[in-house]
Amino acid sequence: MKMRSLLLPATALSFALAACSGSAETEKTPTASYDGDVVPEGRAAEPVPTIKPTDIPTRGGDGSPIELAALTEADVSGAKLKGELACSFAADEAAQPILHAQGDVASTEPSRGIVKVGDTIEAASANGGFDAMAKGTKFFAKGLELRVALVGPAAGGGESPPRPATLTADRADGAQRVFAGLWRCGP
Repeated sequence: MKMRSLLLPATALSFALAACSGSAETEKTPTASYDGDVVPEGRAAEPVPTIKPTDIPTRGGDGSPIELAALTEADVSGAKLKGELACSFAADEAAQPILHAQGDVASTEPSRGIVKVGDTIEAASANGGFDAMAKGTKFFAKGLELRVALVGPAAGGGESPPRPATLTADRADGAQRVFAGLWRCGP
């Protein structure tokens, strides 16, 4: 009988504590942000920051700078490039492109483009069609290899928002220059 009188208060105490503590199901758990960090309750995960690429001047080679000039609309239309969709690289949204290329969707045919070295228009090509270009690719021109690398998410919405990117120009003599800007692909 003594044992029973001890169990009754202990059982009542257990029930009282369980009632006060609340259910584990009603507790809110923190959510993870885009980079895996835990975000406190009530705060939204912050968007991925846009990376601002940086221009790097010409290094190596014979010491002369790699100069890629802006293409005019006459340069682009005069090239008579074929392809359903185009991609272009420019310093910013307001600037004329320094590389313009066109290709077909779902094609393995090379994309064709142009680049202006000094005041001379040079043909450029990249393996794969538009789909390969849109993700960033490597173009080959006379004496130049041009690599487009995406460095951040699309800036803005719409059908063909620009993406921060770098254009690395490698000249046959070993010189290299990195241009910072935007890569825009679409109609």
